[in-house]
Amino acid sequence: MPTRSATITTDRASIYLQQLCKHFGHKVPIDFTPEAGRIELPFGTCTLRAEGDTLSLDVTGGAGDLDRLEKVIGDHLTRFAFREKPEIKWRSTATALPAGSVET
Repeated sequence: MPTRSATITTDRASIYLQQLCKHFGHKVPIDFTPEAGRIELPFGTCTLRAEGDTLSLDVTGGAGDLDRLEKVIGDHLTRFAFREKPEIKWRSTATALPAGSVET
């Protein structure tokens, strides 16, 4: 499935990861620790990683759902980080096929 990624530099990386997961956890399945999280939305998945002052986001879904995933996750992060006003720049990520797989 197509994936897009964004990396944000902030000294609140783990805090934002946990806020996003807890917020979405009221409506959809989530799993998280202070360092990593996963949000399973009906139209795709967001995986999050907090390492020091870096928050990494990866959204994965159908080609038609990536823009929606970026908007939903990005808008919520922007609201939580309103004091910092993070600039979220999404980029396409090449997804590796499992060994022995053939792309169709």
